[in-house]
Amino acid sequence: MKNMFRGAAVAVVAALALSACGGGDDKGDDKNPLAGGGGGKGTITVGGANFPESGLIGELYAQALEAKGLKVSRKFNIGAREVYYDQVVKGGISVMPEYNGALLTTSVDKASTAATTEEVNAALKAKLPGTVEILSSSQAEDKDSVTVNPQTAAKHHLKTIADLKPVAGQLVIAGPSEFKTRQQGLVGLKTKYGLQFKKFQPFDAGAQSTLVKLLTKDEIQAADLFTTDPAIAQNKLVVLEDPQHVFSAQNVTPLVNKAAVNDQAKAALNAVSAKLTTQDLLDMMKRVAIDKEDQEKVAKEWLQKSGLA
Repeated sequence: MKNMFRGAAVAVVAALALSACGGGDDKGDDKNPLAGGGGGKGTITVGGANFPESGLIGELYAQALEAKGLKVSRKFNIGAREVYYDQVVKGGISVMPEYNGALLTTSVDKASTAATTEEVNAALKAKLPGTVEILSSSQAEDKDSVTVNPQTAAKHHLKTIADLKPVAGQLVIAGPSEFKTRQQGLVGLKTKYGLQFKKFQPFDAGAQSTLVKLLTKDEIQAADLFTTDPAIAQNKLVVLEDPQHVFSAQNVTPLVNKAAVNDQAKAALNAVSAKLTTQDLLDMMKRVAIDKEDQEKVAKEWLQKSGLA
């Protein structure tokens, strides 16, 4: 599903916290986020896509680099991968927060069937243009999931997607309309787990809040939600494990222009990846998207807690 280029994810998270997208009003050119290229001699330009989580991760990267005495400029809220990817390749952006599976299937190899973190990263390393590379992937992922409400999880003792097989015919599942026909959706769930749900209820990406409300009210029992959606923790929803990897790895991974970052910068970025977990993203996105805290403050406190600033 991330190979839709996070179209649904952008709408989901943006609906939660549109105001959190920027995070760099006085640190870049808002009228043209790509203006200025590398930001000056010796400056590392950290980018961010047009949804709050990308800006937050970009801020983590920027502050981690600054903590090592490196000069950084921020170019957040750039736009979709179709806009920023070529800029990384050409050097206009030095560092970009990426999701490895989405990067692979949207910009590098649309036919790829790589599923695990190791497979995805191996494919990226083999096929990325020579001017760029991925650094270490974090444990943190933001990916599609089959998420159920707590009463359904308790009633049917659900921990993994495989546990749904005996009861799927009793359950209504909802998600973006594309979920019905995607391999990383109902097609893959049927192929790999043998699941046939009672009904699929399509929702526009912008209607995720309605989807969550129906899920909590048990009017639907399962939904395709992104794993760092703050609504999951807020409503005590249960993300089912996916041992058959219907949903490919979507690890947060720095994509860098090789000429724009030195070994010191790479080490600082890899240190962030070594510490960052999905739970960290959930916690931070709640603060940014729901509690409306500044992403600079949230990033700084995480880096300090992690011993990186």
